[in-house]
Amino acid sequence: MKIAICFDDLIQFGGAERLLLAVHELYPDAPIYTSVASDDWLKRCPDNRIDLKTSFMQNLPFKKSLNRFYGLLGLHALAFESFNFDDFDVVLSISARFAHGIITKPGTIHVCYMNSPGRMFWEQCDYFEREGFLSNDLIKRLFQLFSVPLLSFRRLCDYACAQRVDYFIANALTPKKRIKKYYRRESTVIYPFVDESVIGLDETNSHVIANERMRVKQSNNGTALVTPRGDDYYLVITRLNAWKRVDIAIEACKKIGVGLKIIGEGSDKARLLRYALVPPNDEKGRNDGGVTDGQVEFLGYVSEQEKISAILGCKALIVTQKEDFGITALEAMALGKPVIAYRAGGALETVIEGATGEFFNAQEAEGLVKTLAQFNPLIYKPESCKSQVAKFSKQKFMHQLDEFVKTVYDKHHNL
Repeated sequence: MKIAICFDDLIQFGGAERLLLAVHELYPDAPIYTSVASDDWLKRCPDNRIDLKTSFMQNLPFKKSLNRFYGLLGLHALAFESFNFDDFDVVLSISARFAHGIITKPGTIHVCYMNSPGRMFWEQCDYFEREGFLSNDLIKRLFQLFSVPLLSFRRLCDYACAQRVDYFIANALTPKKRIKKYYRRESTVIYPFVDESVIGLDETNSHVIANERMRVKQSNNGTALVTPRGDDYYLVITRLNAWKRVDIAIEACKKIGVGLKIIGEGSDKARLLRYALVPPNDEKGRNDGGVTDGQVEFLGYVSEQEKISAILGCKALIVTQKEDFGITALEAMALGKPVIAYRAGGALETVIEGATGEFFNAQEAEGLVKTLAQFNPLIYKPESCKSQVAKFSKQKFMHQLDEFVKTVYDKHHNL
C-alpha cells in the first residue's frame, strides 16, 4: 500500500503539526505534500527524514505574513489541485482549510483527517472580527465590500472539494458536526493524542524556564522586563490569532490582579501587546482593568521543556477560544494541572468540571473573572487530571488511524 500525506501548510508549529509528525512516524515512507513551508520547516524535514513536496507557492514572496491572504485568493486550492497522486494507493490529507482539495484518480483512496472545516470560509465573522488591520473603519468597509463575495465563492469551492473526499475522519465531535453541517458528509471520530512522555513529570524533575523573553509593563518607552514568580500566574498557550480571544484572559487577569503568561506567536500579537498596556478607564472610556507590575508576560515561542516548566508552575491553564479539540488542555492535565475553559467545543470532551477544571459560560472577560475569583487550584487532584488523559494516547491514535486506513483500503480492493 503506497501512501502519500497532505497538509495545509507548514508555516507554524502547533498541535496539528505534531499530529502530522505522528502520522509520518506511522507511515515513514510517505512523502508529505504541502502548499508552502517556512525556512524552519525546510530545515526540520531532513532531520525527520521527511520527503517534502511543496507547490508553486513556495516561490511567492512574504510566505509567512501573507499566507492567509493567499488563501482568500484561492492560491492554496490551486496548489493542492496541481499535485499528481496517480502513483499512490491512498492519500491521507490532514486539513483545517485546504489540503482536502486534492484531486485523485478513481483508483486512489482519499482519506481526510479533518481538524475543522476552514473557519476563514465558514465562520468568517468570528475569524476576522478582531483582526488588527480592521481597526481602521475605511479598511474595514473595503474589506467587507470585497470579502463577502469572495468568501461566498470560496465556500462553494470548499464544498465542492469536500465532495471529492472518499472518507472523512473528524478529530472530535465539534468538527464532526461541522463536517455534517457544511459538507453534508458523515465522518468517524478519531481523537488526537497528548504526548505521554510528559505524564508523571512534576515540579521536582523539571527545570525552571531558562529564558523568559518578553514581559509587559506600563512605562514611558513601551515595555519593561517584569516577571510574575512562583505559582501566582495563570497560563495561556495558543497561536495568537484574533479568533482565539486571548484578550479575554488579559483583561480578566488584569481586573483581578493576577499574573498571566502567554506562550505563542501569531498575527494578533501586536494588538494584544497594545491591549495589555491599556490603562483602566482610558481616554475612550473603556474599562480594561489596567496593568500592574509583572502581570502580563508574552514569552513567544518556547522549547518543549520551557513549555512544560511553565505549565508546572502555573495555577491553571486558561482556554478562551472555542477549540475544535484542544490538545493543549490535555497537555496541562497530563502534567497534573487543571484547566479553565470556555464552555464550548472540544473542551467539553476533555475537561471534567469540578475534577480536572472549570468552565466559564460567556466568551467575555466578565465571565472569566467570575470563574477566576472562585477558583481554588488546591481542590483539583493531579491524579484525576492525569487519569483523564489516558484515553488520548499516541499509541491509541496511531492504531485507530492505521486500522481505519487498512479497512478502507481492503474494502476498495475487494470490490
